[in-house]
Amino acid sequence: MYNFEDRGKKPVVEDIEGMTLENENFRTTIWTGSQLQVTVMTIQPGDDIGLEIHEGIDQFLRIEQGEGLCEMGPTEDNLNFSEVVKEDFAIFVPADTWHNVTNTGTKPLKLYTIYAGPDHLKGTVHKTHQDAIDDPNEH
Repeated sequence: MYNFEDRGKKPVVEDIEGMTLENENFRTTIWTGSQLQVTVMTIQPGDDIGLEIHEGIDQFLRIEQGEGLCEMGPTEDNLNFSEVVKEDFAIFVPADTWHNVTNTGTKPLKLYTIYAGPDHLKGTVHKTHQDAIDDPNEH
C-alpha cells in the first residue's frame, strides 16, 4: 500500500503513522533531503536500536506502537538519563548525545525518526538489526 522508496528532495505527503505501522524492516529511510532525513523502524522484542551517537545531528523519534526504555547520556558508559516510552511518546535527542532505545515489550516497537541533517545513506534499508550492524556505511 505504501511506497517505501526514499523519495528525498521531492515534495511528498505521507501517512507517517500508517507507514510506520506497516514497516517490517529494522530501518527504512523514506525521505533524505539536504538538511533532514526520515526513517521508519521496527524493533523486535528484546532488541534495541543500538547504542549510538550522531555528531552534529539532532534527532526526533516518535513511538507509534509498543513500549521500551530510552537511555541517553554524555558518554557511552554514562547513560544518566533513562525514561520508559510507549505509544504516542516523542523522544528528543540532542546532537552529540549517546542514546539507545530498547524494546521492553512483547510486540514489535514501531517508530519513526527524523534526523536533522541526514545520518544514513539515501535509500538505506536494513531488514534486520544485524544488517545495520554489518553495514560498513553505519557508525
